[in-house]
Amino acid sequence: MDLLSKLPSALLILLWIYTGLDKVLRWEVSKNAFHNQTFPVELADVLAYAVPITELLIALLLLFSVTRWWGHLASILLLTVFTTYVGLIWVGAFPRVPCNCAGILESLGWLEHLILNLLFIALAVVGLKQSQNKKPEAVAPGL
Repeated sequence: MDLLSKLPSALLILLWIYTGLDKVLRWEVSKNAFHNQTFPVELADVLAYAVPITELLIALLLLFSVTRWWGHLASILLLTVFTTYVGLIWVGAFPRVPCNCAGILESLGWLEHLILNLLFIALAVVGLKQSQNKKPEAVAPGL
């Protein structure tokens, strides 16, 4: 049962390390992909750095029990942003179809990408509930 309780964190750690390192290792490709997005160039410059750093930091948060709750929460938030963006692309809200997906995720269609993101959000919610149940209650000093 203990292994099952660690599965959401482990899968999310793999996701964030894979996507974050892919952007770092293929820096020029990743940076150009951010510049191909539908948002302003200035934002693309910031996101080119912020996204892989954030992905790797979330993986780090998920590694330690003391920060795991925050890692799950951050996963939910970032995946929700990504999923909303993918959903908008899928319904044709943008004039062109950009992508800054990592490695094998580039081969997914938009619907598959949306479903995969929703599955990872569900995993993060399960992990959040599990880590919330394991959090020790704060004890006020002097009580």
